[in-house]
Amino acid sequence: MVRVLAVADEVVESLTFGVGLDAKPDVILGAGDLPFDYLEVLSELCDAPCVFVPGNHDRDLHGYREGRGGWTRAGLPTSNPGPNGAVNADGRTVTVGGLRISGLGGSRRYNPGPNQYTDTQQRLRGWRLRCTAALTRGDARPDILLTHSPARGVGDADDACHRGFDCFHPLIRSLDPTLLVHGHVHPYGRSPRDRMVGEATISMNVVGYCEFDIEPGTREFEVVRRRHGA
Repeated sequence: MVRVLAVADEVVESLTFGVGLDAKPDVILGAGDLPFDYLEVLSELCDAPCVFVPGNHDRDLHGYREGRGGWTRAGLPTSNPGPNGAVNADGRTVTVGGLRISGLGGSRRYNPGPNQYTDTQQRLRGWRLRCTAALTRGDARPDILLTHSPARGVGDADDACHRGFDCFHPLIRSLDPTLLVHGHVHPYGRSPRDRMVGEATISMNVVGYCEFDIEPGTREFEVVRRRHGA
């Protein structure tokens, strides 16, 4: 089993002191809209790699490239735009800590800000993600689809900002992950339940945090501890 700590949207200060964790996680997942230094602190504290996707309140990370000589944007040297040492899984599939993770950040477009997409734009990004996932490991399915927004009708809201993406449904049918891990929809004192999306995928809102165990390559997972919001 791989122990995962998934966080999103609201900073839980106690976690930065290791309070509230059942055991140190093997992997940190960031589902967006968190200070990058918060992800860095959790990764350093737990001595665990961090995989993240950007949310609609995060900075625009498009166009940055990491090479042997360091980070560049538009061919010019620059500094790391994201959390130091973390892996940006937006639009690609990575294997970290034994887990195969596909990522797709952002929310529905509701203003001119970064990391916002129409359903058509996100559908195209999802198609590219499926293509890259097939290239990296053939028909092997991801253990986790890490997103910022939920799928439409599965734990989302009706306002323009917090509506989920319709295009996530065919994406989930294609990728067939064990878990869809998302943030974006704040619980505001409620306890959002995990929901089925597709035939076998569980959608999990991790605003605040959720610590869970998952067996790579299987459908086996178990929630260990969670907190709905800060």
